[in-house]
Amino acid sequence: MGIVAGLDSSPDFTRIVVCDADTGAVLRQGYAPHPVESPDGGGRPSDVDPQVWLLSLGEAAGGGLLEGVQAIGVSAQQNALVPLDAQGNTVRPALVGGDKRAQVAAADLADALGGREAWAQAVGCVPQAAQPVTKLRWLAKNEPENARRTAVLLQAHDWLVWQLLGRPVRRTTDRGGASGTGYWSAATGAYRPELVELALGHQAMLPEVIAPADAAGTTPEGLLISAGTGETMAAAFGLGIGLGDAVVSLGASGSVMAVHPEALADQSGMITSLADATGMHLPVVTTLNAVRTLRGTAELLGLPDLESLSELAMKSTPGAHGLVLLPYLEGERTPNLPHTAGTLAGLRRESMKPEHLARAAFEGMLCGLADALDVLRGRGVEVRRVFLLGPAAELPAVQAAAPSLFGAQVVVPQPADYTAIGAARQAAWALGVSQGTLDPRNPPAWQGAAAQVLDPGEELAVGQAVRQQYVSVREQTHPGAFGA
Repeated sequence: MGIVAGLDSSPDFTRIVVCDADTGAVLRQGYAPHPVESPDGGGRPSDVDPQVWLLSLGEAAGGGLLEGVQAIGVSAQQNALVPLDAQGNTVRPALVGGDKRAQVAAADLADALGGREAWAQAVGCVPQAAQPVTKLRWLAKNEPENARRTAVLLQAHDWLVWQLLGRPVRRTTDRGGASGTGYWSAATGAYRPELVELALGHQAMLPEVIAPADAAGTTPEGLLISAGTGETMAAAFGLGIGLGDAVVSLGASGSVMAVHPEALADQSGMITSLADATGMHLPVVTTLNAVRTLRGTAELLGLPDLESLSELAMKSTPGAHGLVLLPYLEGERTPNLPHTAGTLAGLRRESMKPEHLARAAFEGMLCGLADALDVLRGRGVEVRRVFLLGPAAELPAVQAAAPSLFGAQVVVPQPADYTAIGAARQAAWALGVSQGTLDPRNPPAWQGAAAQVLDPGEELAVGQAVRQQYVSVREQTHPGAFGA
């Protein structure tokens, strides 16, 4: 069918992969960091001139990288709000990331609609500081003149697609990107413009949400540009996850997501109901404490790195001699305990050894993520396999404990640019549909990620006993944290 490219514009860099459209084999790659903005450019960490994304894209695509490419897919950082005026110029730098300035606006916005449950019913999530809808509220309260000039709302991947197409009158987005805005419902597949008005103070133009296999358009040079999507959705698509699969991402904080055939409204606010890049749904549950739990423990024990902590933990045994760590070091979101602290329980003379504390840190982190998995399972989400992502997924102590604590087969994919690969797969889908060789309901069947597969096997019963020990301590310390 030809060759396609996938572009990942993350917060710090642009990565491009060029792939065979039939197999997904990566043929070439390009990379460029985003240029650092000058300190006197008014740039704060949460304010970025979108032009830096274009400059980085141009550099990453240098040296003839895109020669022969027939279609491009664009994925980009989520939650980046690009406000445009009526002429299509940026009103101010893009508001990106988990903008702490917007925390008050999030609470304010939640109350303005009648609380968490009202938001969960309306759009499948409760306002958070990072979301575009919350950033609009912040803009209206703090920069009223900029808010008044704002006529069009785009996210990072919408803006990049629009630029690549030569800034046409039609502006588009996809279900995945729209589902993170806080003003589009994955359940109904429709915008809630009254929520834009509630946040911004007036209506604004919103991009057309096109289907997963649709093309956003063709560049003046004849390159097909696919719908594009957010980073999370592109990574899921690049990994090739489907029904029965969950993804556990081990960053400083953790996230658990799974593919599900329908949107989940969750009045507790623990589930964020996103859409994926294929027409399915992607409910997400996040924890505030994942690898930061391991780093904190390594520092406490005077260890130089996580590899040393893992090595020490392997000298202990499952259950860490009764030592249980509730890893709520930054408060916690799942369960909703924002002002709590971590707890170390089960201290006895024989358990007071460095290796047992190391083991308890790994088990505590993984049990916290197992709690998040159970939030999804409790809503009917099937979990047969768990894809484990992040550098910490390679640690022996994580791999030894995860399958039995999660109660599922664990897949550790080899490191690769799954976000860019997912964007390229979307480009191949749009190209195939435009040529009449692919069905808009079925994406191209690319080879799955090369991975290590770990089964719970005989350790399952031991893991479930460790999990029960953790749950008992959690219930004693925070009774009813997960409700009845």
